[in-house]
Amino acid sequence: MQHTAELVWNRCLDFIKDNIQLQAYKTWFEPIQPVKLEEKALSIQVPSKFFYEWLEEHYVSLLKTVLTKELGEGARLVYVIRMENTYGNTKPFTENIPSNSRPNVRPQDVDAPLSSFTSELKNPFVIPGIRNLQVESQLNPNYNFENFLEGDSNRLARSAALAVANKPGGTSFNPLLIFGGVGLGKTHLAHSTGVEIKEKYPDKTVLYISAEKFTQQYIESVRKNTRNDFIHFYQILDVLIIDDVQFLSGKSGTQDVFFHIFNHLHQNGKQVILTSDKAPVDMQDIEQRLLSRFKWGLSAELQVPDVETRISILKSKLYRDGVSLDEEIIHYVAKHIQTNVRELEGAIISLIAQSSFNRVEVTLDLAKEVVNKFVKNTKREVSIDYIQKVVSDYFQMDVETLQSKTRKRHIVQARQLAMFFAKKLTKASLASIGNQIGKRDHATVLHACKTVDNLSFTDKQFRKYVDDLQQKLTL
Repeated sequence: MQHTAELVWNRCLDFIKDNIQLQAYKTWFEPIQPVKLEEKALSIQVPSKFFYEWLEEHYVSLLKTVLTKELGEGARLVYVIRMENTYGNTKPFTENIPSNSRPNVRPQDVDAPLSSFTSELKNPFVIPGIRNLQVESQLNPNYNFENFLEGDSNRLARSAALAVANKPGGTSFNPLLIFGGVGLGKTHLAHSTGVEIKEKYPDKTVLYISAEKFTQQYIESVRKNTRNDFIHFYQILDVLIIDDVQFLSGKSGTQDVFFHIFNHLHQNGKQVILTSDKAPVDMQDIEQRLLSRFKWGLSAELQVPDVETRISILKSKLYRDGVSLDEEIIHYVAKHIQTNVRELEGAIISLIAQSSFNRVEVTLDLAKEVVNKFVKNTKREVSIDYIQKVVSDYFQMDVETLQSKTRKRHIVQARQLAMFFAKKLTKASLASIGNQIGKRDHATVLHACKTVDNLSFTDKQFRKYVDDLQQKLTL
């Protein structure tokens, strides 16, 4: 029977699969396509020069063995590298590279050690990274679902993350975008999802990376002319976790390359997890085509935890650290540190440190002293509840009236001012602000902010309202 490229390559794959790890096989051999067989020269198509370089440096002996076994002595391998139009070319083009075709290599040197070759195709592209044939996930195992306590403020996001961890790429939550203010647990939850996926599916390639690092890598790949290799690396992942995706704002080149990577992963059933300090609707300078893809899956908000959740968080941390405190002290700290989880844990650490260094007992008075100093020295993010209270008191009405559906002019203006300052002084999304101020939608909040801006320029009395409230809220 006449040998064909496909038949020969399939028999080669059977042999290769039995001689290397399954993960390595999936990463480096499944993407290869046989092209043609001429006499004893088998041509195979690989995705990039980086791919070719890796095969030559790690599997050339294995490939030589299996080809000799199938085609006999004198068997040759030719790599066909298909350059897609990622650089704006109108048509793909190909480059053929014979195996062991290195500069300054004489015919008698073909069997010399690979370390003696100097390759003009040596790829300087550094990625975080391929080591021992596997992608380093860069996940922090200390961040897991067990120590991410559930509460009303995070239930949706946590439940969605668990669903993704159980079936990555197989739920409607793709991408999963977790957003919320500073210190509310976005990074923790992203890591927890990745850690859980790696435990359940050890063979899946998972990578956690910050958007800032992703951008730096992309810039470096452009500088070194390895953009295709950069794209290919990210396209072989099963799960990509990008932290602080809002960092891509204004970076059109990085957004463009991420758009193509995202499309490839999504179309191939791979999971994408993103975190951001803003909801998609509030992101500035992000291309619309990218924002629309962020909305394909689920956007889940992490809100400021309520007092019951803050108490649970404190108790959990104290338990993990082997520290015991009176309930009264725990409740006091939880009640007065309201901004985020990071500051909450920071306050309790400061309290324990004060007690240890000064060799004094942790009392309620000490807790008050430490918390007061901590809050004073921290740039405090006022809560939406606090803003509503201050605005309501200023206009001599209760919060219920402020949140009501009435269209009386002075109440509408008070409500608009509350929304304006909530957007200005907190990191809450427009949707979250609207929800907390009378169950309005984000468009209402946006309209309120524009109205306040306009009236501040045209109405002196209204400008005084803004100045007075600004002073009261930022004291």
